[in-house]
Formats: sequence, C-alpha cells, structure tokens
Amino acid sequence: MPESPNEILLVTPVWNDADRLGVFGETLAPALAACDLPIRWLIADDCSGGNQPERLAGLREKFSAIFPNVHLHIADAHRGKGSVVREAWTLRPDADFLAFVDADGAIPAPDLLCLIEQAVEQDSSVLGIRKRTDHTRVVASPYRNFIHYAFLFCAHHLLDLQCADPQCGVKILKGSDYRRIAHRLEEIGLAFDSELLATLKRSGSEWLETPVNWTEKKGGKVKPVRHGWGMLLALFRIRRRLEEPF
Repeated sequence: MPESPNEILLVTPVWNDADRLGVFGETLAPALAACDLPIRWLIADDCSGGNQPERLAGLREKFSAIFPNVHLHIADAHRGKGSVVREAWTLRPDADFLAFVDADGAIPAPDLLCLIEQAVEQDSSVLGIRKRTDHTRVVASPYRNFIHYAFLFCAHHLLDLQCADPQCGVKILKGSDYRRIAHRLEEIGLAFDSELLATLKRSGSEWLETPVNWTEKKGGKVKPVRHGWGMLLALFRIRRRLEEPF
C-alpha cells in the first residue's frame, strides 16, 4: 500500500464560467468533503471579465461551508486554459499529486473522486477517458464525436500519442512526473493536454486510463471550427519541440 500523499492539488480552471461552476460545485464540494484524502481544491480563474471574479469569490465562500479547503486564484491576464492550470500547479510545488477537472460538470464528481482514489492506490498518474462501457455512459452529439475522433487521429499520427482520449477534461498526475517536464511545456491553450501527455511519454512516464461517464454540456467555450485549426497547428509545434534533446 503506497504511503498517504501529503497533498492532492485539484485545479478547476474557469473563464467566465461562474454559472457552470456554480452547478458543478454543488455536487463536487460534498464529494470532496466526504473523501478522507488530503485534497486542496483551487478554483483558477483565467482573468475573467465583468463581475465574474466577485461571483467566483462568492462561490468559493459558499463551497467552503461544505468543504473548507477550497481556494480561489485569479490570473493577472487571460492567456488560456493551459496557462492557468500550470500557473495554479506552481502554487503547491511539493504536492504529491496534481490534478484538474473542467468546470462544466461533464464529468460527474463521483467519477473524479474514483480517479483520485485510483491514482493514490496505484501510485500512478490516471487519466479519465470518454469511453462507453457496461459501467460508463457517454452523451455527445454526432458533430462533437466527429471533432473528437478527428483530433484524436491527428494527435496519434503527429505526436505518436497512443492515448485513448488526450483531451478529456480530467487528469490526475504524479507531482514528481509533472515537475520533471514542466519547464518544457509551452502551450497555453486547448492543446495543453496533448503537449502534457506527449512530453510525459517522451520522458518515460506512464499513466493509467480509466473510462468515465461524460455528458456534453451547453454553453462551452470551445468552438470546434474556430479553435480546430489552432489546435492542429499546435500539434505541429509540439512535435517540433519533442524532437529537441530532452
């Protein structure tokens, strides 16, 4: 049995996502409170506009009444999901596990906690993957499925990234594995996940992949047509950097 971790830093990146976080947090906060692992939940705001910071502060206060170890970090500029997740992870440099989960609630809180427990039990990085099984259900539009498999095909062939679902919005990483490669990561946007995993693979790190329930949510910030070309170009940038001496 592995030793109990000193800390598990769970980051939820947000950008103008207070409404969706408010819904997701109503199930996530109680799930975290019921878990006996040393989890620190950090809501990481990528410099949202308007009254979003004030609303997030109110949500943090609301959630802390259920799960006290919840905190709010606000970036000084809007750069992208990858940037704010990496920035948040640097705030707890000695955490044994570093994790993130998207704020939209596409992945249910119980599934997230199962992944965290699996990571601690196996002393391994664990990725959630969108996969239909006897125990998991995936709800997505045909268009979303097409975009997902098109990007997966590109990631496999351009990066040799043999991961069933590199873009799924939940990952739990061993802190030591991540810190070994953190200085090599440059993608600040949606290709962050693919660069992260391809670089981990390049360093010799391994991970487990576990199917999770996943339901497509309305109101997402990702626009496949608008963002797709940028993510494809990012894969070429990542491949070029992976060719450099490690």
